[in-house]
Amino acid sequence: MTAPTTRATERVERLCRDHVGERAFRVALIDELRRSVGFDWYAWLLTDPESEVGSSPLADTPSLHDLPRLIRAKYLTELNRWTGLDAGATTLHLATGGALERSFLWREVLSKYGVVDVASLVFRDANGCWGFADLWRSEVAGPFSVRDLDHLAAIVSPVTEALRRGQARTFDEATPLPARSGPVMLVLSPELEVKAQTPETDRYLRNLVPPDGDRRPVPAGAYNVAAQLLAVEARIDDHLPMSRVHLGGGVWLTLRAARVDAEGPSTDHDIGVTIEPTSPSERRSVFALSHALSPRESELLYLLAQGADTRTIAQGLFVSQHTVQDHLKSIFAKTGAHNRRTLLTRLAGA
Repeated sequence: MTAPTTRATERVERLCRDHVGERAFRVALIDELRRSVGFDWYAWLLTDPESEVGSSPLADTPSLHDLPRLIRAKYLTELNRWTGLDAGATTLHLATGGALERSFLWREVLSKYGVVDVASLVFRDANGCWGFADLWRSEVAGPFSVRDLDHLAAIVSPVTEALRRGQARTFDEATPLPARSGPVMLVLSPELEVKAQTPETDRYLRNLVPPDGDRRPVPAGAYNVAAQLLAVEARIDDHLPMSRVHLGGGVWLTLRAARVDAEGPSTDHDIGVTIEPTSPSERRSVFALSHALSPRESELLYLLAQGADTRTIAQGLFVSQHTVQDHLKSIFAKTGAHNRRTLLTRLAGA
């Protein structure tokens, strides 16, 4: 690794250590990568660690109007799909040997913007997938170099850890869910165009992806879960079309997509996307993964959430009460909670 690349990597590692807020962290890192690697446009999404469906986008794309088509094509493209890549970085030019037309995403969308290469980064660890990012280059900049790819690959591990820790910190605060008078739901066409939504939906979307000024919020989370449904139907990926998304203040929401029942071929049916408070079990799963709890510690957390005392937990796990206390100490150390009450409060979000 060259001296400039080493210094650039060290700056990224410093950003990861000083991580104070998920969005601010990503904005700062994008600015750093613009200087050290260079690219014309980008899309960076956080993901549900288990379903690997994207949410909370941070992006600069050539056309906001093309966003539904872009997301749809991204999920229906097998080549360099984040769900099939290990943690690290690769490029479209490298994967296709320069034959970019092999990519459905490139043929459908990127080609018309003169994109000649896409660097794809996947932020994955033993606990799950925490996000993915695509950096696009136009003909002026040309394909990414080996040096560029080496630098991008070197930063994936510290960025992944920072993203996971950032998700873990969302449980430190508890804010009541926004009051609502009815269900939150969108209806999308098979091409992911918004056809209808309930009155409460606009307010929730503004919290999920704050728009600029008075513009209507972009339902990017809904686009992503709906696109995952299309990918499942096309047998490109088998993850559930759902995603748990942090709204703010420790509040988590779950987005799910399903076809609307109607006559004719199912692929012609509209897609309904619901937005609901994340259930206690789904919230507990993200909590355990984001704090890097072991399977045994996750089991103990479940029993603790059910109101079990030390003796009952020991019987349930077939271990001694002393071992239960050791597991609890480890959980407290990983979560920053100093007692069971604080731990359960953060877990429940109340």
